[in-house]
Amino acid sequence: MNQEKLEKNYLMNTVQKTAKILRSFTREEPKLSLTDLHKKTGIGVSSLQRFVATLVYEGFLIRDERTKLYRLGLSLFYLGKLVEQESSLLSLAKPALKQLNDKYNESVSMSILDGNERRCIVNFDSTHLLTARNHVGDTSPLYAGASAKSLLAFLPDEEITDYLDEVKFEMITENTVVDRAQLLAELADIRAKGYAVSRKERIFGACSVSAPIQTDSSTRPVASISVIIPEVRFDDVDLEQLTSDVMAAKREIERLVH
Repeated sequence: MNQEKLEKNYLMNTVQKTAKILRSFTREEPKLSLTDLHKKTGIGVSSLQRFVATLVYEGFLIRDERTKLYRLGLSLFYLGKLVEQESSLLSLAKPALKQLNDKYNESVSMSILDGNERRCIVNFDSTHLLTARNHVGDTSPLYAGASAKSLLAFLPDEEITDYLDEVKFEMITENTVVDRAQLLAELADIRAKGYAVSRKERIFGACSVSAPIQTDSSTRPVASISVIIPEVRFDDVDLEQLTSDVMAAKREIERLVH
């Protein structure tokens, strides 16, 4: 189903606007004013006031009466916990992710596609004082970093083309690939190898190895798993062994999900 038909016949504008409001809150900006929400969503102030009042009433937002700032409410926390408990992918993947975390003492995460972004849904922290990590809820563009590229590389060719036609490339770090031809060559290499390796593409000083989770070899990826290591320790790691272990974890998760 093409995007135009989907938007015309199936999507509800009110629900889309509600989702846009809730997704405006991030780890970096956990509290927002009505003006902030207006700038982020483009929703008219009058309509926006009704949206946020309803979300506050239902417990999805909390309003600080002193500062007039909004933050996410406990209803979302409760629903998130239900998702975590009931998600078969998460529950099946966690043992394999924890095994990687225990072996390397480095951060290990799982991410999913969320529109045109990668979103982290679970992270096991490193035990080192100096660490690189993904925070749950963090998003990033699909062209930057191993966890994102391992998702993008295994999308159908037409979806990759559509994404590259729409996205506005930004140099997040000096190592971010913003040349379309170079990115396509990297994606082809990732698809051939079955995994992605990145160095300081999205976060300065962070390196990672990532592989996609596919429930069927012919389908788009449902998630990616990654080991994230600070650059100062990355060259000390046996990369061949690390990629082998990441691929083994990938296969184990896929076996359990099937």
